[in-house]
Amino acid sequence: MSASFRALARRAAARYPPRDRYARLFAYGKLTRDPVFEHILERGLVPRDSRLLDIGCGQGLLAALLAADGRHGRWRYRGIDLGARDVERARHAAGPAGDLVVGDIRSVPFGAADVAILLDVLHYLEPEAQSGVLRRVRESLEGGGTLVMRVADAGGGLRFRITTAIDLASARMRGHRVKGLHHVPLDERLRELESHGFRVEAIPMSKGTPFANVLLVARYDPKAP
Repeated sequence: MSASFRALARRAAARYPPRDRYARLFAYGKLTRDPVFEHILERGLVPRDSRLLDIGCGQGLLAALLAADGRHGRWRYRGIDLGARDVERARHAAGPAGDLVVGDIRSVPFGAADVAILLDVLHYLEPEAQSGVLRRVRESLEGGGTLVMRVADAGGGLRFRITTAIDLASARMRGHRVKGLHHVPLDERLRELESHGFRVEAIPMSKGTPFANVLLVARYDPKAP
């Protein structure tokens, strides 16, 4: 990780209130230890002036990062999460660019977007509900755009088992009543996205971690044959 990104992560963490020490520490730790955030910025996956839909946004780490970066023009951010406390934190992170909603991603309206973000979220839902969310994401990108989605690779052996165990423990620590996880095999997920008209690039996203994560960058162009 570059020194410049670490400095950016520090500025992003500072967007949370000084009294909320947990939010600041969590933000800096997550941004600097999880490779996905630096990758999203380095690859330019959120273009200038984008309408960004963050599904299962948590405390709005990506919003904090974009706001601290200051190079994304007049970006707009819609974040959705079940946790009221996290959504309130995300409001601080996003500032005036933010439209934050406490609600269930299975039913809350998504609105129009240029970029949709789904990081480590869908496996908490039953497979049928996962497919429903992806159909609505595709509708939100009607004018064309990109879905950035991270999933765990069930073929990852021990790394996959570590990933699922930590996911479950983390969800329960946050007070969510999670009985189990519902991981769709990677090849099946790729076929599903392609059936919705996406062109998908699968990128390993576990460097420096013990996990079996893959980032799916799925681009939709309504004018493509």
